[in-house]
Amino acid sequence: MVVTPAVSFTAAEPFRIAVPDDDIADLRSRLSHTRYPVQTPAAPWAAGVDLPTLRTLLDTWRDAYDWRAAEARLNAIPQFTSVIGGDVVHFAHLRGQRRSGAEDPIPIVLSHGWPYSFIEMLPLAELLSRDDGSGQTFDVVVPSLPGFGFSEPLAEPFVSTVVAERWHTLMTDVLGYQRYATYGEDVGTWTSDRLAALHPESVLGLFATHAAFPPKERAADLTDDEQAFVTWLGDKWARASAYAAQQSTRPDTLAVGLTDSPAGLAAWLLEKFREWSGSDDLHTWWTTDELLTTIALYWFTGTIGTSFRAYFDDAQETPMPRIHVPVGVSIQYGERGFPRSYAERTYTDIRFWNDLPTGGHFTAKQTPELVAADMRTFFQIVRATA
Repeated sequence: MVVTPAVSFTAAEPFRIAVPDDDIADLRSRLSHTRYPVQTPAAPWAAGVDLPTLRTLLDTWRDAYDWRAAEARLNAIPQFTSVIGGDVVHFAHLRGQRRSGAEDPIPIVLSHGWPYSFIEMLPLAELLSRDDGSGQTFDVVVPSLPGFGFSEPLAEPFVSTVVAERWHTLMTDVLGYQRYATYGEDVGTWTSDRLAALHPESVLGLFATHAAFPPKERAADLTDDEQAFVTWLGDKWARASAYAAQQSTRPDTLAVGLTDSPAGLAAWLLEKFREWSGSDDLHTWWTTDELLTTIALYWFTGTIGTSFRAYFDDAQETPMPRIHVPVGVSIQYGERGFPRSYAERTYTDIRFWNDLPTGGHFTAKQTPELVAADMRTFFQIVRATA
């Protein structure tokens, strides 16, 4: 398998995060004037965000959190912007370590989801770019999805085909890779899957921890295992999908409050970070600093409203076709029990399958070592059979 190293940048500009001092002062002022509602009589988190937990977080955000320190850490990661399809795309680019005699790093694009940012993909990206002793490393590209963080929102509907074409242009025309791999989580999974469907000649392999669900035309005649999984997952989400209904039907109404109130923004995101990470203890997987850095990124960029477009425009998505490139799957712990046969309704060439033993929805953030190890194993298989 031949991988062409990236050429020098010709259509990208170096980027550094630099939030104005006035924006930081305005945030502290708003936090100082937070008005809290009366907590609904219920068990903690049963009616939404737990207000004592939120109050503690907001006090820390106001009095102790250091955005400039977080900014410096993020700016240590090479970041760039490029105009693709008329819109600015922000991305991090971590080049794989190159050792004499070792194979060229594999280019891979990682697509985050909601309520992620590019930050949640960095633990995995940093591991993949290092030489773990096997000699196999990756050139890792982590774009911010359109309308998230420092990437401009699309002027057209946010659907996977549109985003995938921008990612393909980024990897080929901007960065000069002839072939590359792809990985995604949450709404980024659709972009990753669509890349493989649209450009099998360029995608040398697809790795998934959020495996594809078949469209309805391929979801008939389920096996007993498949039906049991679908029923279990439906029951799990029965009382947890109101956020998606709001974001997909009345996103602008919601965005007004979350764009104006840092407390409201933190509450909306905090609930999902806790619930989807799969632990009753929020800090099992997130430090306070990590939580506040992602929430602050949404706040300073004012992009919570545009991040909802992946939900609002979902009705315009077309069914995912079958995908024929080599696929590796590590089932995230939040979807444990996902039958391989269910994934095979979309992926026709699964060469690696594993169930992650711990973690949750945010797999690149929560269990990067496990994902990186499985990903290396899968791509060793791909390289050996190329």
